[in-house]
Amino acid sequence: MVTPEVMISRRPAEAEDRAVPGHWEGDLIIGLDKSAIGTLVERSTRYTMLLHLPRMEGYGTEPRVKNGPALAGHGAAAVRDAITSTITTLPARLRRSLTWDRGKEMAQHATLRLDTGVEVYFADPHSPWQRGTNENTNGLLRQYFPKGTDLARWSLNELTAIAAVLNSRPRKTLNWKTPTEALNQLLLSTQQDGVATTG
Repeated sequence: MVTPEVMISRRPAEAEDRAVPGHWEGDLIIGLDKSAIGTLVERSTRYTMLLHLPRMEGYGTEPRVKNGPALAGHGAAAVRDAITSTITTLPARLRRSLTWDRGKEMAQHATLRLDTGVEVYFADPHSPWQRGTNENTNGLLRQYFPKGTDLARWSLNELTAIAAVLNSRPRKTLNWKTPTEALNQLLLSTQQDGVATTG
């Protein structure tokens, strides 16, 4: 359920101006026969992580059960688990918030927040520009996953490799650094901030 406290209007201003790292945008790319890949993009570095959402056993062979599991692989539980296993590989300082559209795949956003510590916010209906970083990145990803592609055929390792290629592209918005370089700088500064100094 999308309540007022999780609307984008409640998202901290630091997320909007990209001044503080750790604010993410997410979405699904939908392919042939309801196949999907999830995308997570960090707003300040443009670093992209892809979510592997394979079809569940029984997809296409068993009749759909009302309120049953989403066998296409991108139901709320599958998306929650994929985000949790992906984003928790980062230090807590780099996972402050996640902004998503109002898709039913985020129905378990409250559990996701409890599992990861990431505050979840939702864009206004029909407002893709409120997640512009993610929309732009999804456009870049369509070079690898054209519309009409069966996205379920890609393995986790293949998705990781494609994200690595995308993250190694220099970006004008990053003064021609790559998203990987920008994220590595943040990770290094996070490690240094945690080290006590003596004077």
